[in-house]
Order: sequence, then C-alpha cells, then structure tokens
Amino acid sequence: QLQLVESGGALVQPGGSLRLSCATSRATLGNYVVGWFRQAPGKEREGVSCVASWGGRTNYADSVKGRFTISRDNAKNTVYLEMSSLKPEDTGVYYCAAGIVCRLRATDYGYWGQGTQVTVSS
Repeated sequence: QLQLVESGGALVQPGGSLRLSCATSRATLGNYVVGWFRQAPGKEREGVSCVASWGGRTNYADSVKGRFTISRDNAKNTVYLEMSSLKPEDTGVYYCAAGIVCRLRATDYGYWGQGTQVTVSS
C-alpha cells in the first residue's frame, strides 16, 4: 500500500514562487512514477508534470513549461514541484499521484494524495 501526502500549498502573489512536496513515510516511492495534477473549481483535473521512477525522464504541461520543475529524492521518499512566475490561472488544488508510466493522464495513476491548495492572487 502506498499513501502520499502533499504539502507546501499557500496563497502567493502573481509572479511568486512556491515549492510543493509529495512524500511517503514508509513505502518506497522510488519504485513509482510520480505525477502532479491540479484542479480548479468548475474545471477538469489536469496533468501538470510527472517524473519517472529513476528521475531521468520528465513531462510538463505546455501551460507550465519553463516555470515549473519536478524533481525527486528517492532516498527521502519525496517528490518536489518547484513553481515560479506563478499566475492566477495556476490556482487550484494540487495532487500528487503514483503510477507506472510518466504521462499526464489521471487514469495512469492508482495512488493519490489528499491535495494541497495553491492560490495565486494579488
């Protein structure tokens, strides 16, 4: 069984930066692909980024490319999403998920965290 916990969400101003974390306490997160997804009220859940289990392959949504960076520290069972140049449209609940393929499709992931709120507003 794999349980994921997101943290780091906050209210930030446009142009600000934030780092989200996705971690497990006991399971070996390094055995899984990890993806980040977000969902705003009234909108469909969308894939943001994913990283392969070994960290050598990453994917990003076009809307965040160049602004967000995904990374992982398997020894710490933690995956990070560094966000910069944040825009109001980045607002939403951010979820991390574990799966077996690095794609930005929610159906490719079987384990999900509880989510952390990110609000970008002036």
